[in-house]
This record gives sequence, C-alpha cells and structure tokens, in this order.
Amino acid sequence: MSDAEKPLLIKRYASRRLYNTETSDYVTLEDIAGFIREGREVKIVDLKSGDDLTRQYLLQIVAEHESRGESVLPISVLTDLVRSYTTQATSMVPQFLAASFEAFRDSQSKWVENMNQMNPMAKMPGFEAMQAQQEAFLKAMTGGAGGAGWPSGPQPEDENGDDLDTIKKQLAELQDKLAKMNK
Repeated sequence: MSDAEKPLLIKRYASRRLYNTETSDYVTLEDIAGFIREGREVKIVDLKSGDDLTRQYLLQIVAEHESRGESVLPISVLTDLVRSYTTQATSMVPQFLAASFEAFRDSQSKWVENMNQMNPMAKMPGFEAMQAQQEAFLKAMTGGAGGAGWPSGPQPEDENGDDLDTIKKQLAELQDKLAKMNK
C-alpha cells in the first residue's frame, strides 16, 4: 500500500497538540481538513491510550466550519441527526447517509461528464486545465470522498434514464420507513 493510500497518522499528545507522523511536525484542525480535501484519509489517535479519536476531530472540524457561517448542513438535517440518536432508526442512518453521499458524488460526476460532452469550449486551448480545476473544486467540496477519483468515461444510466426520479423515490421510501419506526 503506497503512502497516499494509507491513512495519514496523526498523534494527539497529552497537551492536545496534534502531531503529523509523516512530516514530523505539529498540525492544526485546518491542516487536517486540508489533507482530507486533498483526498487523503486520516487517522487520529491518542498517543498515551491508543484510542481512535478520528470521529471526534472530524465532527469538530465540521462544527467549526458550520459556526463560521460555512453552512452545508441545513437545520432540518441537523435536527434529524439529533433525533436519529434517540430512535430505533439509528442503525439505518449511517447506511442512508453513505448512500446519499454516494449518489451525490455520482450525480456530480455525471454533471461534469455531461458538461464536457456538450460544451463547445472543450476544443479551446487551456480548457483541459480549467476542467481539471473544476474537478478538483468539486472533489474538494465533497471532501475527496469516493476514493477511486473521478470517472473518466460516461456513467451507466438507469434503464429508464431517470436517475433523479429513482433516487427521489428511494429517499421517500426510506423516509416513510423511518417515520413508521418512530411511531
């Protein structure tokens, strides 16, 4: 496994300082967010106990961005997340969120591909560099999630070609199931 594929190990010292084991220097939460935006997986562990603190620090990064007005999560989603911790639906929420983000990444990839096929500017000098910047921006916006990177060819479509309708239907079905479980 190459270094880029292995999670970047960050150690938290008793002083709560975070230490990058690859570069042998201290890092901030913003540095860690930058590594993630670049597509790097991170693992944050407590030096003394060996406890995995990754989830705690990722939540802290999200909370800091939200508190600075960089809101990505609507209040209704945050409220539903809080509710999910007190219902039987808790076991379904991680799978639902993972599937939702996967669908989001797929739709972004298809959008980029469609824009490339439809855009007459694609033949202009320098367009490929601009396209690479756009893809990097979209990847950064999704946290580089997906691992495999951007697909290079057209994506397979739903038999009827209406992926969005299928996703909406699945979402409605999941919401109905969650509502029934809350009763």
